[in-house]
Amino acid sequence: MQAWQTPLSPRLQAVQSAIQHNCHIADARFASDYTLCVYLLKMREYYRWENHLPYGASISSDEVGDWLSTREDFWEALENEDFHPVVIDGQSFDAFDVDAINHALHADRLVYSAGYGNKAKPLFMLARLAHTLNRNGNPVYITTEEYARDLTAPPAMSLNGKMFIRQESLRRMLWERYEEWRWNRPDNAMARALGHYDFDTDLDGALNAMTLNETDSLILHEIGEIEAGKLLGESWEDMLGNLPRSRLELMARAVRDHLADALSTLPTLLEQDRAASLHFYFGNLSGMRKQLYPALLQAYEYWVKCDDPSELQRQVKAGRQHWLQVADELMQLHEGRVRKAWTDMETLIEQKTL
Repeated sequence: MQAWQTPLSPRLQAVQSAIQHNCHIADARFASDYTLCVYLLKMREYYRWENHLPYGASISSDEVGDWLSTREDFWEALENEDFHPVVIDGQSFDAFDVDAINHALHADRLVYSAGYGNKAKPLFMLARLAHTLNRNGNPVYITTEEYARDLTAPPAMSLNGKMFIRQESLRRMLWERYEEWRWNRPDNAMARALGHYDFDTDLDGALNAMTLNETDSLILHEIGEIEAGKLLGESWEDMLGNLPRSRLELMARAVRDHLADALSTLPTLLEQDRAASLHFYFGNLSGMRKQLYPALLQAYEYWVKCDDPSELQRQVKAGRQHWLQVADELMQLHEGRVRKAWTDMETLIEQKTL
């Protein structure tokens, strides 16, 4: 079952409303980027979140259909709106002034984040702060209940060295992965990951335990993102911002994700022998990341078959150097020829699969 949200005061309800309105504007501009199947699945879970429904609750297709039609009409009216400022105690803040807004919300134990995700989609979030950590000199904000969110709700984001780990979004994502798996119950990496938890008799307990484990994995990935950012510099972000919203952008992001995980996520999971998280990592890899790194999948299968992590360890070491080199070559192509380089950049990545 999902917990009901802790009520907000009228003062904070006004802040929540402004942030959620910006979420709607972002969704109005970008929701059409999804394939129809993915869009409908995301909207179904968005409906569940918005109406505080338990994960296992049956949802009427007619109710979701009516809500979806109303929401799409609403989005159509918002598509050309600018993002609204966030007003707190009479002071107006730009929607992307994350530090100032969080300073104003500090006493309320709320956390705000705003940034850009895949295909330069703006992302906004307002959530309850559970606790703050410090990892490698970087602050980590762990949040629970979410009061404002987009259709896209990534469980983790890094911004200027700060990490935002969204446990409600993570828990929801884990539920979705479990739902997808149990339709056919294939014998795969996801099955091995889920097998470490008692989903059959204790859904809530399994989700809670898995959320805690994968919170640590998210932190490891975000540490890797920060380290990758230091190695790649501002040129990478400039390049990414100039790429078309296309397959090339997804490929470039996959290159950086592989670098980040070779720097932090995988070596730590292997060192700590965290089998459940390693299985989940491979069960959750995107199609693009699998396409670019088949050798890593082969090393995983060797580990599963032989109970020997040596191939995975070797691939982690090889991956650090390889993906950093690919990223550097992409930046050189982009700086040299910009638009004419885009086709060559796709070809480069395809030729550099590992």
